[in-house]
Order: sequence, then structure tokens, then C-alpha cells
Amino acid sequence: MSFLTDVEIDEREKPVNVASVPQRSPFRYPGGKTWFVPLFRRWMQSFEIPPRTLVEPFAGGGIISLTAAFEKLTDRVVLVELDDQIAAVWETILGGESEWLAKRIIMFDLSLESAKKELARKPSSRREVAFQTILKNRTAHGGILAEGAGVIKHGENGKGIHSRWYPQTIAKRITNIGLIAERIRFDHGDAFAALSKFKNTESAVFFIDPPYTAGGKRAGSRLYTHNAVDHAHLFSVCEELRGDFLLTYDNADEVRALARRHGFDAKPIAMKNTHHAEMTELLIGRDLRWMEADGK
Repeated sequence: MSFLTDVEIDEREKPVNVASVPQRSPFRYPGGKTWFVPLFRRWMQSFEIPPRTLVEPFAGGGIISLTAAFEKLTDRVVLVELDDQIAAVWETILGGESEWLAKRIIMFDLSLESAKKELARKPSSRREVAFQTILKNRTAHGGILAEGAGVIKHGENGKGIHSRWYPQTIAKRITNIGLIAERIRFDHGDAFAALSKFKNTESAVFFIDPPYTAGGKRAGSRLYTHNAVDHAHLFSVCEELRGDFLLTYDNADEVRALARRHGFDAKPIAMKNTHHAEMTELLIGRDLRWMEADGK
């Protein structure tokens, strides 16, 4: 395998206009992968035999898995997430209570005071945890779910706490996911356990987007409750997978060194962050020659 690094970014890999990609996740997620969706489609279409299962061991907002499920790029997707708050959302949506959650969001009268009161209340059920998680995600600075995040007071165009709260839109995304719940399995657990479970499944492919990287991922330690990942071990586990995989990381020296050590291909990909600044991330896989095709 070749190791591609410090190469010029291909014209086809210029930053994706995320507004052109269907927004399917109920989360506003730091480090989300909406920008990667077009490349993900190309990867999935490059297989002679279509993969039957997509495993996303660090699910977070789940945009890649949702794309696969809605567009029927695989027979099923497996979302895995350790964070209890995020898990509550997926369990509620996929466990038959998407309509309840959608209605709860639509009926909530949002204000700075009502948000603070709701988030201070002890939830009485998993579905209440799910609602509080969506509320926190949509009203906290940067969508931060870790402890210590403050609510938005000014926001976009002076909208304050309402700047990221689109109840009808969020509710619609949730009910839509509920309609295809049979294609999605959610596991509340550890990413490494999931990788081990599916490592010998030849018909499974893996999209792996760790929440915090060896190179100091910008969506870093204070954004997530669980951010400590053994990256050297993760690369070793990927080497043992029977099915194909893609890893996304910061374009950092430490990450390129890990990829080189394991003989993986790596290529910098242009993306835009939430502030619309152009940046590059590193895409890593066994063989990235599918990227050389003309986007077919």
C-alpha cells in the first residue's frame, strides 16, 4: 500500500457545501461529518459486492450511519456510543418513542429561564434524559454536552438561546429516523468491544471517527464526556478487521506516523468547520484508490 501524505488536495476534494447534504441528525454535533457524506457515498459505491452492514463505533450525531440507512447503502447499520446522554436519544428514537420525543420538543416553550429550569430537573425516565440531551445540545455553546457548558445568551443575529432551536425541524428529523428504525441497531457501549464483535465479519465495513485524536482534535477534550481513546490500539485493531474501514482524524504528524506504521493509505481532505474556515482532515484506510475515480 502506498502512504499518501503532504499531497495537493484534488479539485474533487474541495470543501463540500454542507447545505447541499441532507441534514438528518437531530444533534448539532461538534466535529460532525456532514461534509464527508459525498465521499462516504463514493466509498460505499466502490465495492463490487455491496457491504451488508455498516458499523459506526463512535456514533455521536450519527450522520454517516443515517445516510447509509436512509439511502439504503447497506442492509443495516450499527450505531455504537458510550456517552449515556447521547445513548438515551438513540434508544428513545429507535425504541418506539420517536413520536413522543418529537412532540415534547415541539411543545416546549423555550426561554433562558425554562431551559435552565428543565436542565436542572432530575429526569424521571430515559426518554426525559433524551429530551434534556437534545435541549442541552441545541442551547449550549457549541453543542457541548460535557459538564460545565453554558447556555447560549447571544447566538446568531441576536437570537440568543433560540439560535439553534428549530423545534419543527428537529422533530421532523426524529420522526423520520423512527420510520426507518428497523434498519438501525443501537448499542450503548464501548467502541473497541463493537470492533471486536464484528472484526471477522467480511460483509461489514466500518466508519471510525474518534471524538478526540492523538494530534489534538479541534473537537477536543472539553466537548465530550468520553474523549480518551487509545489511538495506537485503535490502529492495531483496524489492522485485524476482515472488512474494510475508513478512519478520520486531524491532519497531524502523530496520526500520519501511526498510519505509516500500519501500512495504511492516508490522504488529506478539505473540509470547513462550523465557523466556515477551510481546514484539512486526514482520511485513512487500507486502500484509498477508489478516491481516484471521477466521483462515479
